[in-house]
Amino acid sequence: MSHYLLPDGNVQIAFSGGRTSGFMLHHILEANGGLPDRVVVSFQNTGREMPQTLDFVQECGQRWNVPIVWLEYQQEAPRFKVVNHNSAARDGEPFEAVIRNRKGLPYKFARFCTAELKVHCSTRYLRSLGWERWRSATGIRADEARRVKTQPLKERWQPWYPLFDAGISKNDVVSWWQKQPFDLRLPVVNGKSSLGNCDGCFLKSESTLAMLARDYPERFAWWERMEALAKENGWVGKNPVFNADRSYAGIRNFVERQGDWIFDDEAFLCQKDEGECVI
Repeated sequence: MSHYLLPDGNVQIAFSGGRTSGFMLHHILEANGGLPDRVVVSFQNTGREMPQTLDFVQECGQRWNVPIVWLEYQQEAPRFKVVNHNSAARDGEPFEAVIRNRKGLPYKFARFCTAELKVHCSTRYLRSLGWERWRSATGIRADEARRVKTQPLKERWQPWYPLFDAGISKNDVVSWWQKQPFDLRLPVVNGKSSLGNCDGCFLKSESTLAMLARDYPERFAWWERMEALAKENGWVGKNPVFNADRSYAGIRNFVERQGDWIFDDEAFLCQKDEGECVI
């Protein structure tokens, strides 16, 4: 329990809307007997979360009696807005606004989507509350050590990794949720929800994106449309597509040509997942 005790000062609990961050939130609540006013639980909606993710965030807040602040990026000052389950964007509107504002697409080495939609959005909100310094609890597990980062002391916030410190693995998270009266209603594949966070995130594996194109073509179409938007507007600097190794149109065309047999052989589609944002 000591790993989940709140550090001193203001604390943000970054709830991504997935099982791991839900596990983290519950254990922090349990260890501290609730949350004092100096703690804010925030969920930053990009507009590309699956409907089940939005329902899960709402259910966690209601069942555990914890207020969760829903935030979205907006281009106009103050560059964020507070929304709720009913008013949250569901067709990528905040994400598209960032792309249009930056006149380009994020990619592996310029993940400004995470920066603008998640980190800066929540930072602007917390600054509006008068916060100057804080700790930010992030749901990175012990089996994700490569994702643990140390912020320079000059930053306004410092990371806090209670799951990493507690030695929690993805198996621990899955096992715990199997014993709960509710769960994120997305399938678990190899210990994770492949459709969690941004549905078609360019950091997801080729295999996952191919399955999205086959099973949720209407959701996959948004990503293809953003690449077409960048091409139409001549935004072809370093990032004409989300991923230099593939385009979303190319993935969709390949799936349509080849059919379901490509999903039967794990060696056919690349399984490498470079990790998604968890904030």
